[in-house]
Amino acid sequence: MIKYILKRIGLSIIVLLGVSVIIYFLVRLMPTDYLENKFSAQLREGTLTQEDLDNFRKKYGLYMPDAYLTLTMGGGVESGTQFQADTKQSKLEELETQLLSYAEFYAGTYTCDREGIVLELKDDGTYRLLDKSVLTETKSLASGLFTADESGLRMKEGTADFTSEITYTKATFWNKLSAILSGYFSWLGNMLKGDMGDSFIHNKPVGAVIADHMWTSFIISFVALILQFAIAIPMGITSATHQYSARDYTVTVITMVGISLPSFFFAALLIKIFSSWLGWFPASGLVSGGSASVGFAHALDILWHMVLPMVVLVVLSIGGLMRYTRTNMLEVLNSDYIRTARSKGLSEKKVIYVHAFRNTMIPLMTLLAGILPSLFGGAMITEEVFSIDGIGRLAYKALQQGDIPFIMGYNMFLAVLTVIGTLFSDLMYAVVDPRVKLSK
Repeated sequence: MIKYILKRIGLSIIVLLGVSVIIYFLVRLMPTDYLENKFSAQLREGTLTQEDLDNFRKKYGLYMPDAYLTLTMGGGVESGTQFQADTKQSKLEELETQLLSYAEFYAGTYTCDREGIVLELKDDGTYRLLDKSVLTETKSLASGLFTADESGLRMKEGTADFTSEITYTKATFWNKLSAILSGYFSWLGNMLKGDMGDSFIHNKPVGAVIADHMWTSFIISFVALILQFAIAIPMGITSATHQYSARDYTVTVITMVGISLPSFFFAALLIKIFSSWLGWFPASGLVSGGSASVGFAHALDILWHMVLPMVVLVVLSIGGLMRYTRTNMLEVLNSDYIRTARSKGLSEKKVIYVHAFRNTMIPLMTLLAGILPSLFGGAMITEEVFSIDGIGRLAYKALQQGDIPFIMGYNMFLAVLTVIGTLFSDLMYAVVDPRVKLSK
């Protein structure tokens, strides 16, 4: 048993790694640069530099090199040492059209192979050579002025002048592939440490945002799940035990209508009838506007608001579960051991609910793999229609507004829940069917 669980956990880790690769590359393939759009105002105002934005991309593993400037020190401190900085091809076009000066084109932070050594060139014509290898302080190795032209830089340190060569090169395919791989492992490493980044929308850690809102989704989904099982399984059983009867056709038609209705349409229909026309239930939110109720009255207010969302979730979910139960029940009722039980004179009720239903539950255990993410992952469309601030609605807003850290963290959250649900589903097989041994 323990050996089996360990093997399943090992397989789950491999699956999660595969899912993380898919999530990472799907985000990288997003057609719009949401980071550029989000910080465009700060870039225009000068409160954020392109270098700051590139560092932000590196934090989330989304950086892609465009071109490099390589500077070889020609004299003074660190003579002969090479420094490299990232740049953009668009800056070269601006330089050629004289929209940028050489000093502005070369400005940036240059790093070298020696850990902690940094060269800062500023567009006002000043430079600093720094040693940041000691965490507690930054040591200045040199500073002064520089002038730049097409041949390179002339740097002045005190009374000494020296010329440093600088070259421009475009990033190659291998540079970009290396950036993608290093970006993925950087993001994955942060995820393993529990650092999913900060949500752009909420300005809070993604983990904290998920923790704050998933319980709203959980309560609604959990109550809806109980009602779903309480309604769908008896309907499936009665449909199977009265096959091809008026009851079977009625149940099938009702459930097929539920399956066919889009969630946004059905939710809007309920709001129109029960909120706008009849005024029985509120159309949105979880509490009444301006309500100061507490305790039991507050709980009743929440339940009142949850009625319509739960009706949507239940009605749209019972169809699939009912058909699944009916199909499995019909298969079990045609088994030899059911005919044997009947031949022994057992009552039909005992045959169905003691012998047949027990074995019907075994295939139903596979549904547990999807229950866990559905409980905590939220119902995106339903929550959006009813303006419920659950985790599903937050995910929908994140997709609309390009909240990349939340999108990546939320999808990994769902992936972990799915893997845990699958493992739990395997273990439940042994609970409902003693013949299943989890020893291999």
